[in-house]
Parts: sequence; C-alpha cells; structure tokens
Amino acid sequence: MKLIWTYLKAYKKESVLAPLFKMLEAMFELFVPLVVAQIIDRGIGQQETGYIMKMCMLLVGLAIVGLASSITAQYFAAKAAVGCVTGLRHHLFAHIQTLTFSDMDTVGTSTLITRMTSDINQIQNGVNLVLRLFLRSPIIVFGAMIMAFTIDIRAALIFVVTIPVLAIVIFGIILGTRPMYRNVQAGLDKVLEITRQNLTGVRVIRAFNKQDAEVKSFKTANESLNRMQKFVGKISGLMNPLTYIIINVAIIVLLWTGAVQVDTGKLTQGQVIALYNYMSQILIELIKLANFVIAVTKMLACANRVETIFAIQPDMTEGNISYEEAEQSSPSLEEPYAVEFRHVGLRYKGAGEESLSDISFAVKKGQTVGIIGGTGSGKSSLVHLIPRFYDATSGDVLIYGKNVKDFTRKSLRQRVGIVMQKALLFQGSIRENMQWGKKDANDAEIMEALRISQAKEFVDKKDGHLDSYVDQGGKNLSGGQRQRLTIARAVVKQPDILILDDSASALDYATDAALRKSIREMKNSPTVFIVSQRAASLMYADQIIVLDDGVVSGIGTHDELLAQCEVYQEIYYSQFPKKEVANA
Repeated sequence: MKLIWTYLKAYKKESVLAPLFKMLEAMFELFVPLVVAQIIDRGIGQQETGYIMKMCMLLVGLAIVGLASSITAQYFAAKAAVGCVTGLRHHLFAHIQTLTFSDMDTVGTSTLITRMTSDINQIQNGVNLVLRLFLRSPIIVFGAMIMAFTIDIRAALIFVVTIPVLAIVIFGIILGTRPMYRNVQAGLDKVLEITRQNLTGVRVIRAFNKQDAEVKSFKTANESLNRMQKFVGKISGLMNPLTYIIINVAIIVLLWTGAVQVDTGKLTQGQVIALYNYMSQILIELIKLANFVIAVTKMLACANRVETIFAIQPDMTEGNISYEEAEQSSPSLEEPYAVEFRHVGLRYKGAGEESLSDISFAVKKGQTVGIIGGTGSGKSSLVHLIPRFYDATSGDVLIYGKNVKDFTRKSLRQRVGIVMQKALLFQGSIRENMQWGKKDANDAEIMEALRISQAKEFVDKKDGHLDSYVDQGGKNLSGGQRQRLTIARAVVKQPDILILDDSASALDYATDAALRKSIREMKNSPTVFIVSQRAASLMYADQIIVLDDGVVSGIGTHDELLAQCEVYQEIYYSQFPKKEVANA
C-alpha cells in the first residue's frame, strides 16, 4: 500500500473529492426509503395526490443530485487511479531500464511484461474502487442500520444480527481465496512465458516440426491455470448465494415481525417498506463491498509483486570517469592499449562454474581482433564485458588503462558500438532505425554508414530509400539485410571501439570481405573486435584469440595459430580441408 500511496500523493485533491462525492451520493440514497414511506402512509393512505406528486418530485431531485455526485466522484476517482498508475508505470519502466543483463536473466522477460501490464491494470482497478467505495459502502450499511433504529428498535435488531453474519461469510471467503489468487497470477506468468517463447521462436518450432509438442506444453500450463481459476472461482462463487440466503431469511423475518406490528398498530405499512428497502440496500452494498475487498486483495498482491521488481537493485555500480577523460589521461606511449584484459573471469548469477577463466590480452588502438571458438566457448561473454553488459567477477577489464567499472555507463556505451548476434530492428523507417545509433545523424552520415556496412546497395533500390518502412523486428527484410542494417546502426556513431558479435553470419563471403575492408578504412580507425565462427573472416586480423570452454587456447596471428594452436587448426581445417589449402 505504501508503494501505491507514493504515486497517489500527487492526486491528493482527487483522492479526497472522489470519496466525498460518493459519500454525498450515499447520504441522498439513504433518504429515499423515508420518502417512499411518506408516499405510502400519507399520499396513498390518505389519497393526497398533490402530496404524492410533491414527494415524487423530491425523489427525482434526490436521483438527479445523486447521479451528479456519482458522475463527479467517478471522474475524480478515474483521474486519480489513471494518474497514479501512469506514474507507477513510468517509474517501473525506468527502473527496468537500469537493470543489468544479469538481473534481466534472473527475473525473466515474461515476469516483467506481466508486472508492466496485468499487475498494474489490477492496481488501477483497485485504486478506482477504493476511492469510490471505501466510504460509500460502510456509510450505506451502517447508515441503513441507524435509519432502521429511527423507525423501530425491535426491527432494527434484525439488522444488528444480519450484518455481522454477512461480514463473517464475505470476509471469510475473501481471506480463504487470497493466497489462491496469488497462485493464479503465478500460473498466468507461466502461460505468458510459454506464449512469448512460441511467438518469438515460431520459425524454429516449425522448422523442427515441434508444433504438437509446444501445443501440448501450452495446453498443460493453460489447463493448470484453468483448474486453479475454477477452484478459486467456485469458492468465490459461494459468496453471492450465501449472502442472498442470509439476506432473504432476514427479509422474511423482517416482514413477518413487521406484519405483526402493523396489525398491532406499532408500525405503518410505509415503515415496513422502508425497512425492507434498507435491508435491500445493505445486501447490494455488501455485495459491492465483497467485490471491492476482492479487488483490493488483488491490488495489494499485485502491488507487492511490482514492489519486488523495485526491490531489485542493479548489481552494477556507476563509475564517475568519462570515456574522453580516460582517453586523454592514457599513458603517453606511441601506441597505448585501447583495451586490456587482466586475468578476467566471469561467472553468471546462479551458475556453478565460471564461463570465462583467467583471460588476459591487450589490444592497441586501431587494431582488429578476431575471437573464435566452438559453440559455448564464451566468445559473446568476453565481448559483453567491454561495454559492461556484464561485470567481470574477477580480474580487470581496462580501456586506456582505466577499469571499465570506473566509467560512466553512458559515456562508455556512446563510444562503444556493438552489433549483437541477433539482428534486431525496430518498427519505423530505415532513417529512424539508424538514428538509434546517433540521434542527430543526418542523411549523409547515415548513407556513409550504409556504404560501410554494404547496405547502401539494397537501400537505394527501395522506393522510399531512407524512408522505407521496416516492420517490427525487421520481418520484411532478409537475414542478411537485417544484419547489414544493424551494423550500419552501430557504425553511424563512429565508435572508438566496434564489436561485431557474429553479426555477419548471414552474409556471403564476398560481402563479408567487403564489409571488413570498409571497416578497416573508416576515418576514425576504430578498435575492432570480430566474433565469428568463420576462420576466413578473421584470417587478416592483427591478432586472433582462440577460446575453448571459457579458457584462452591461443593468441596470435593466423599463421602463428595455424602452426601452434590445435583448437584453431581443428576449426580452420574443418572449413578449409588440407588438400584445398595445399593447392592454394
């Protein structure tokens, strides 16, 4: 509740006015049975048509004022609820952006999506109901009982007995179902996770003909969620019949005792009708109160789940050195090391073993470094340490002699361009996608980046050129086109360090060679890291790092490694048979 109040404080006026207008509506509603009693006893009983008309006009007036109060209350409640969750959603999204890759791996994408959507919507509904009903329902319930006492004390005792019994039934069911609703929400997380995986991996699933297995997996999770929802629904469903039974028994007793008192002249017919109306109002409001409490229970559960995300503090501390300061203060050598790894080790959260162990090498400014190794050898893990997507758990990663942990992440990532393994583009034009790399990039800079990445040729052939539309994820482009555009997006900001993480796998050898040549000829001469499975892509690198199960198996030029490193020989000769090499 503290979390919700933090964001609701900005809407104090609305949070006060909404329940006050609802209270005003409730007070006018409590007068209606008394007016009806007067119409029956005096107007109908004494056949005073004028009095009936006057009282009917009073009822219309009460209805109009009540409706106006209700609409006003709804307006302020909606404004406060929507405003509250808007601020919460903004801050939650901003907090998620601060989480490290390790945090994201631990929490899971499906969980974060559920928190941002379903959970926050439940909070919005709960806040809306709280502002509208937390004063109205108690005032109607206890106000009706008090009004009953003003009519007849004996009849009002029925209210005194009925209200606690109803409260026990309602709140007993609510307390019993509260933990069940948490399990339902967890089941929803599981269904959402499977759905997300199926949608993102639909091509792979179809390629391996795993549709039936995935349908079965989804069906199992969905049926489990269905069973939980049905079970909790059955228990919650007891609320209405039980409350109606209790209320109807109370009404029967009320009419019975009322009829006896009408016969003895202690009560009038209008007063009995008023008591009946008050009992009906209590029933309606208690049902509303039950739904209100269920909504509040869900709201608090969802708020706790959102709070667990806020409780995750990024394990990556922010440095205070800018990239430019480090570059200017580097040792005054002819060729200072742009990047250096000193006995670096990396262990992912929850992992039993290190993914990288005792990695040491140094790279001079402007050099090209190739990183090669088998699947799972730690190639991507290594390059992800440079822009601090992950922090080394042992050893030091240095740029211009400064530990990357001492850099401000913004300045570091502005000067490091990285192209991930998965070529991801955003919905919009080609120009807009390029401006993710550099916000103020002009068309000339974009076209130069496209030329370097070998994407200019196919972009020029498109009708809209830079204004050509790109579907979400770049689904209207081929794999090679997507990769070239993502490379252009990294190149457009003229990075000091450029990392290509197996980002040319969909390119043919000629295009790959032209791409590497264009990168070497870039005016700012970036330090380039190329992660690749292709030995041909790395042959002309200044140095090649060979990884084997997270350990450096060899470092050197192509010729040196081919003569000395068994792992490199195995990779190279698997792609270039010895006979072809000899002929060459």
